[in-house]
Amino acid sequence: MNTTILIVEDEKPLSESIVQYLTNSGITCTQAYTYNSAVNKLGSAVFDCLIIDIGLPDGSGIDLINYVKRKKYESGLIIISARNSLEDKLEGFNTGADDFLVKPFHLSELNARINALVKRKKFNGQEVLDYNEISIQMQSKTVFINKKKISLTKKEMDLLIYFISNANKLITKDAIAYNLWKNNADLAISSEIIYTHIKNLRKKLIENGAKDYVQAVYGVGYKFGE
Repeated sequence: MNTTILIVEDEKPLSESIVQYLTNSGITCTQAYTYNSAVNKLGSAVFDCLIIDIGLPDGSGIDLINYVKRKKYESGLIIISARNSLEDKLEGFNTGADDFLVKPFHLSELNARINALVKRKKFNGQEVLDYNEISIQMQSKTVFINKKKISLTKKEMDLLIYFISNANKLITKDAIAYNLWKNNADLAISSEIIYTHIKNLRKKLIENGAKDYVQAVYGVGYKFGE
């Protein structure tokens, strides 16, 4: 099924660049340049994901996220903003954003984050998530390798689901931090927290009969796959 997104960005050249790139990737894009325009479009269509700038001419992207949450829309929410302070990021995540991307950013990274978020949302509706010999019962958050149940911590489980949803793609350390640690993303990035959790997950997978899927890409991040 085609992915549909609403881009709420008042910088028209940036909005057009995003549309052109994502359209070429097979994503259907709708544009809104103001808060009120976004609200109107949300009332007439269903979107898999919203790309939202915080500063809008007639309102705030944060207010728009609050509106989406009040209406109980199921769209994924990604903030794009030139504001790079921890306070801005925490406000975004505390309001209900799923991801936060600081301007300027590479369009390829935005595309990757959209795909990861949409897949993760869809996986939440599935009963079972399979990747070769690994099987995850999504409702009970139980993992099996070659039909044998294994024990993972909650964060290891979150990492595994995130890895599988981005299988064979390069994932930056920042993307992992903001998707899984949210409010504590900056702490995760600056410490060994991410490395430690990934190391422990990789060890458990291998010890229980899975192939070594976790690959570190020096200076960039990680890739999960064969």
